[in-house]
Amino acid sequence: MRLRHIPGSEEEILKSPHVVQDAKEKRGRWSEVFGNDHPIHIEVGMGKGRFIMELAQRNPQINYVGIERYSSVLLRGLQKRSELVLSNIYFLCEDARELAEIFAPGEVEKIYLNFSDPWPKDRHAKRRLTSEAFMAVYDQILSPDGTVEFKTDNRGLFDYSLESIPAAGWKIVEHTFDLHNSPMAEGNVMTEYEMKFSSEGKPICKLVARR
Repeated sequence: MRLRHIPGSEEEILKSPHVVQDAKEKRGRWSEVFGNDHPIHIEVGMGKGRFIMELAQRNPQINYVGIERYSSVLLRGLQKRSELVLSNIYFLCEDARELAEIFAPGEVEKIYLNFSDPWPKDRHAKRRLTSEAFMAVYDQILSPDGTVEFKTDNRGLFDYSLESIPAAGWKIVEHTFDLHNSPMAEGNVMTEYEMKFSSEGKPICKLVARR
């Protein structure tokens, strides 16, 4: 689906106090950005941000960074953010391939991947956020006991991930093909897409991986 560009979105993002500019200059210094040494959790491809903003509200003892490369999508998240009083969340308009230039080794405790683009064509497999190439990037920034959590409605992408993640040297410690009817549903926070797909009766897949 082609994204509709919102005129002026780049300018709004540059002006926003909730978006970290020059993120690569913050590498290894994110505790200074937040003003504390709390654990950092990031969401790659946050969309409109419902998921990560709800997590930030529930868990003030954790710092959150929402990452969205498309300015028009991030703008929608900023509009929601303006209605909340939070001190433990910032956003980035960056490409996930550059995460190792934004976060230092071990600086991130958890990575969330929610309803990522499936890139269904085989020649685009390396663009999938659970590909071996991206898992290698996550490996560079996660703490030794850090985890990656992945949710999707796309069974093909999930089956691919069940193979690609172990192939990258990671262990899948937990997974389900029907999240909302499994023990993994406890404490689950839904994204916008998850609410839509589950209301249509589509099962949601989830896995948790660590090194």
